[in-house]
Amino acid sequence: MHVTDAAKDPDDQTWLSQRERARLSRPTNQRAVVVTLAATGLVAAFMMTLMTPLVPELPQLVSADAEDAQWAITVTLLAAAAATPIAGRLGDLYGKQRMVLILLALVLVGSVVAMFANDLVPLIVGRGLQGLGIGVIPLGVSILRDVLHPDRLGSAVALVSATLGVGGAVGLPVAAVISQYLDWHYLFVLSGVLAVAGFVLVLVFVPPSTLRSEGGFDLVGAIGFGLGLVGVLLGVSKGSTWGWTSPATLGSIIGGVVVLVLWGLFELRHPSPLIDLRVAARRTVLLTNLASITVGFAFFASTVVLPQLLESPTATGVGLGQDMLIASLCLMPSGLVMWAMSPVAARLTAARGARVSLLLGLSIIVVSYVIGLFLMTEVWHAILVSTAVGFGVGFAYSSMPNLIMGAVPATETAASNGLNSVMRTLGSTIASAVLGVVLTSNVVTVGAVTTPSFDAFRIAFGVSIAAAVVGVLLTAFIPRHHRAYEDASLPDAGDLERALARTGSVSVVADSRRALAE
Repeated sequence: MHVTDAAKDPDDQTWLSQRERARLSRPTNQRAVVVTLAATGLVAAFMMTLMTPLVPELPQLVSADAEDAQWAITVTLLAAAAATPIAGRLGDLYGKQRMVLILLALVLVGSVVAMFANDLVPLIVGRGLQGLGIGVIPLGVSILRDVLHPDRLGSAVALVSATLGVGGAVGLPVAAVISQYLDWHYLFVLSGVLAVAGFVLVLVFVPPSTLRSEGGFDLVGAIGFGLGLVGVLLGVSKGSTWGWTSPATLGSIIGGVVVLVLWGLFELRHPSPLIDLRVAARRTVLLTNLASITVGFAFFASTVVLPQLLESPTATGVGLGQDMLIASLCLMPSGLVMWAMSPVAARLTAARGARVSLLLGLSIIVVSYVIGLFLMTEVWHAILVSTAVGFGVGFAYSSMPNLIMGAVPATETAASNGLNSVMRTLGSTIASAVLGVVLTSNVVTVGAVTTPSFDAFRIAFGVSIAAAVVGVLLTAFIPRHHRAYEDASLPDAGDLERALARTGSVSVVADSRRALAE
């Protein structure tokens, strides 16, 4: 793959429109770019937890049974996982900023559809479109690599990466307040307003992408990847409901694996693959992606286990008896800590490398869940465990994109970051399935109330410890050094002049020279 000049011909609308060429003539405010991409990341992450407070009441709200109503939650996860690397590849080919705008527009459409939904089917359609928005986070990280000076890149990547956890943690109490005191449709009014705000910010402050990959879009590969991944995730997420040995579960998982194997063979022979598996197989990329599964598992475990501990009635002798809003507020410090730790993680990455930051993050997660084994009888215990997990995830999330981007060509950053995001989603899906079985298989009943037992919570924490320990071991084998690609992530002055002079943007060439000199 090679870097392609996106402005080969001023009249070639396939690459840059007249508006985009005019936008490139203006100097880029790098701070505004970082703030904008962090804001859009928060918007996308909020979509993932938007309906979580409504789960108990959803069957009545849409006149469906509990199993069918759960699709309004599941479809968001499936859409996000399948579409993220596809959106990344499209961004590498046709412009990352352009794809961010498209994804935010789809989130807006999904919000409007869900806003007027009173039945399950339109709600599922709207939630699926909203799930596509999570792709703006890896795309945003890739945009940072393209437009920022290397000295600013580490802290900016850490900040945008942290939004995946921050948006969910901060958005949860907001969603809980709206669900508790207003009509539930106002959730989608809020999400639509946020999508519009993000769209306008990106349009104004984020420059069009000029680093492009050669080749075309692999439609067959995209379909195959989507079908295979959805099959696996669907089987894992629905296994506890359908039965792990049921034909539906086994058919989904086995069928998905078979499709992914055939997809992999096809990709290896394709001249312009959706995901370059030879790059993905590089030791640094492969081990980072595998470690990402464990981080996704460990982070999602806290959002599965701790709310149940907080909200279970005290009459059982296990729960802490808090309502939905208070439980959401107890988990909010975790997201705020991720945000606050992003500059610290960036400095550690700059000083000792992203591998050390990931190793530290996973180690903190291990310690956090060890604390949880012994402290689970007070509200502040749950806050402590959740916040400590947030510390660890903050370091881990900030390091993974840096590890990936340091080991892939500049023309494949969006697709590679998208695949890394899929690995985190896979870890979250596995956590939901495994811990769901743990918490429903070990229960205590007092009167008409049934909740997970102390042993169930301890087993859940133990499984989370094991997942994080596996992540530590995988990270330990990530090479300290790897071969660098010749395609620079930040073009030098000569590259910029050749790329931008063809647009007639003389002033931006001078601005680029000054920026590189700084």
